[in-house]
Amino acid sequence: MRGYDDLVGRIFTIIAPAVLLLLLLATTALIAALWYWYPAWIPRRMPRPRFPRLRLPHLRLPRLRRRRKTRRRAPAPAARATTATAATLSPVAARGSLADRLAAEGRYAEAIRERLRDTVADLTRAGLVDPEPGTTAAELAHQAGTGRPAVGPALTGATGLFSEIWYGHRPAGPPEDERMRHLTAEVRNGLGGPR
Repeated sequence: MRGYDDLVGRIFTIIAPAVLLLLLLATTALIAALWYWYPAWIPRRMPRPRFPRLRLPHLRLPRLRRRRKTRRRAPAPAARATTATAATLSPVAARGSLADRLAAEGRYAEAIRERLRDTVADLTRAGLVDPEPGTTAAELAHQAGTGRPAVGPALTGATGLFSEIWYGHRPAGPPEDERMRHLTAEVRNGLGGPR
């Protein structure tokens, strides 16, 4: 290491460090330009060097095959009846059953979220709210309560319960799910009343 330091010290006594830096940058730029225009700067009379080709062993790679579209088979009669029943259900009824299934599985927080989604869908269909991305549950409750005061208290309670569970990380259980079911039923009953 000491020999390297001595060499650098001798070079810097002959050439100033700033000048040496400029020389190194100019040399680098010249080499880069020659490398970029490599075939053009070699005279045509000179034979160009021929480099041996590097041969790699042949590797077999798996080919990606296109999947053919399979024809859908006609559903069995029992499946047709189930599909027809599901088609006659409204989206709210389908979601309500989803909330009930989540509650039956013990996923009460998700069931509460689904119940609030159903209620917001009902409020949207009734024309009381116009949910946009980023709208909070409290803003929806205020907007719906302004349009129809009968749903205000129940909807405020439902959004408060939802916020406590989802944002406050409060564990949800059967009592909370039953309370949310009761509050959302009150909101739906209030939607039927006069404005």
